[in-house]
Amino acid sequence: MGHRFGGRPFNILSESHELNIDIEMILRNKGKSILILFSILGMSVHLNAQKAKTSQDSINVFYNQLFFNLKKAYLLRKSVDWKSVESDTKENLKKYNSFKNSLDEIKVLFGKIDATHCTVFKGNKRYSLAANIPLGDQFSEQWKRKNSTKPGFEVKVIDGKYGYILMPKIAYIDQTPENTHKIAQPLYDQITELKAKNKLEGWIVDLRFNTGGNSEPMLLALYDFLGNNVVWGSLDVNKKPTDKMKLSNGTYIYNSKKLSYINPKGELLDNAKVSVITGLMTASSGEITALAFRGRPNTLLIGETTLGYTTGNMQVKLPFDFDMALTSSYNSDRNGIYYERIVPDISVSKGDNFDDLLLDKNIQKAIKFFQKPN
Repeated sequence: MGHRFGGRPFNILSESHELNIDIEMILRNKGKSILILFSILGMSVHLNAQKAKTSQDSINVFYNQLFFNLKKAYLLRKSVDWKSVESDTKENLKKYNSFKNSLDEIKVLFGKIDATHCTVFKGNKRYSLAANIPLGDQFSEQWKRKNSTKPGFEVKVIDGKYGYILMPKIAYIDQTPENTHKIAQPLYDQITELKAKNKLEGWIVDLRFNTGGNSEPMLLALYDFLGNNVVWGSLDVNKKPTDKMKLSNGTYIYNSKKLSYINPKGELLDNAKVSVITGLMTASSGEITALAFRGRPNTLLIGETTLGYTTGNMQVKLPFDFDMALTSSYNSDRNGIYYERIVPDISVSKGDNFDDLLLDKNIQKAIKFFQKPN
């Protein structure tokens, strides 16, 4: 499934790079002193890595910093017996004769603290707990066949009356506002072109292949449907709201910080009928996209219960050019409601038909919804 982020991650120890944002947005509401502290710690990581000479030196430097970040910002940190976990881990690390081999201990550590959405990564290497992916026989043959093609973004008209948008996983490294805009704008333009050329009775947003990535271009592309509203939020360990993400005149805003934008065209469709289709593999940022439609008027969620990666990650720098996606929050809908998994309003199992969308049972349910009077 690759590396997933539940929304935009927050980099606390490095400059902007893979799947992160600028340093002003770290550790929400913690103040400038935290920024200074972590800037200093970032330099410390680099210096300590330079000093490491033996394999055990490297292992100690790496895991010391890993534990520091987990104890400082991991969402469930207060429920962990850190003294015991750290002692056990350090004892286990003695058996490794190389730093590379010691990275296998990351999965063991994450298992002990139930860090199901955390990932340590460098290049193509990923160290995380295995996702609880449904068994193969739970997927339809149509879904398997379509998934094997690695489907991309699609926009089309069904039966001359209904707009269809396939929103897949979107993941990329450069998260600057300019690059996110370059990715989101063409997607948005395809939707608005369809909107301008057709008088449509309803819209379908298909998230069945959306396993995560970066939520911003997904939500910016769907701006016309979401309108000028709070679209999702973050919660602390007690499920209390901490942050809000909203769209305003085509701009994606985290609290009061503008993260990226599209150039909007034409009238909004924020009251148009929309059906959102979810699947067993809808996860992380795919789930955020589904959450963004919770609480929207004239909206119906159809399909299967999602995979259940509804937590938010921040990105932190580790020694030796490693990074970590560190779970630091719960995700909520626009009303501050948390869902461990997103259960659709109408359940449809293995009803997929991508050869003929009019025979797809999810889309048939959507059309019935569109045909009902308001």
